[in-house]
Amino acid sequence: MFVDKAKIYIRSGKGGDGHVSFRREMYVPAGGPDGGDGGKGGDVIFEVDPGLNTLMDFRHIRKYCAGDGQPGGKKRCHGADGDDVIIKVPEGTVIKDAKTGLVIADMSHGNTREIILKGGRGGKGNMNYATPTMQAPKYAQPGQKALELEVTLELKVIADVGLVGFPNVGKSTFLSRVTNAKPKIANYHFTTLNPNLGVVDLDGGKGFVIADIPGIIEGASEGVGLGHEFLRHIERTKVIIHIVDAASVEGRDPIVDIRTINHELSQYNPELLKRPQVIAANKIDALYEQENDDAITLLKDEFEPEGIRVFPISAVSGKGVKELLYAVAGMLSEIDEKPVVFEREFFPENVVSNEPFTVCKSEEEDGVYIVEGPRIERMLGYTNLDSEKGFDFFQKFLKTNGILDQLEELGIHEGDTVRMYHLEFDYYK
Repeated sequence: MFVDKAKIYIRSGKGGDGHVSFRREMYVPAGGPDGGDGGKGGDVIFEVDPGLNTLMDFRHIRKYCAGDGQPGGKKRCHGADGDDVIIKVPEGTVIKDAKTGLVIADMSHGNTREIILKGGRGGKGNMNYATPTMQAPKYAQPGQKALELEVTLELKVIADVGLVGFPNVGKSTFLSRVTNAKPKIANYHFTTLNPNLGVVDLDGGKGFVIADIPGIIEGASEGVGLGHEFLRHIERTKVIIHIVDAASVEGRDPIVDIRTINHELSQYNPELLKRPQVIAANKIDALYEQENDDAITLLKDEFEPEGIRVFPISAVSGKGVKELLYAVAGMLSEIDEKPVVFEREFFPENVVSNEPFTVCKSEEEDGVYIVEGPRIERMLGYTNLDSEKGFDFFQKFLKTNGILDQLEELGIHEGDTVRMYHLEFDYYK
């Protein structure tokens, strides 16, 4: 069975807590603090496995948790780091946040490994807090909390050309003739229930990958039948081939079929109609010569003014197939080679909980303001301030959570210092 969408729960590892202890040895009456740091929590990592072509495994295992970091120990012993969890997916898998539907990562075109959730940072032991004025600190930093997320996985096949058409128009027969693919072929509706991929090799020409997208029916864009499951596979294709039954063996009107499918494509994703299209008028071997001319003429009169070329073919005998393939290869050569990659829209490291925080003026140092609390620590742990988006998130966090307003209420002036755990910066409006 082909499965191309799954929903799973992932959780990174919690950081180990820092340890509180003091050196106690003979002849060392006041050895000082020696509590070690906690270990880092494990990451949740997605990796592309070339041997996979479905998301079948995720039907049975829906929960993936990385290992927690171990707490620090006495004698400055560092806690062990938690084990990472590595999740194998087929190439072309798009990882999305289940709540918002925003893209987290696209595992395709060279992106073979991605850390989706980072493990919590280990807490510092009390040995880190010894100062000339505080030589025996009796506190340590707790490990950073784990990050959890529910994600959806969507497999979008990677092919240059997508075959679309109503059921039983000959897509599978066409694919088996022009590629090394061996799809199941039979004379009944919905024979194909999963996309079949094959490679087209042309003499003296550049080959390309072609995918038979299973039968798209009216209402597919609204999820009728297996509509969404089928339509998502066409999103990466550069050229669309409409296969129609020019002989109307089952009484279908090929013009209406093409219009219907294009409507479904536009409803699902309007960008799809911007892709180049060609029409393969199949089953001409079932027509008499005059009928053949009439059927093809009607199609050409309807679509060629729109820039969509029509090729009469017979997938059974092979007539006209070569001309169609070379025309498609020519279209691909004129298209920008930039692959269709879904840009990242969601950053799990910037997910911040509703935990409290405090903003106060330092009693020991003039011009220093301290912002602390689990919420602040969590935000710093999952925000990359070196990146433009991470820094932008940090600024928005200060503003939207009222931290800047509270600092101004406390009387902060430009040039004063704001301290957030390991981060210090000068305040400027």
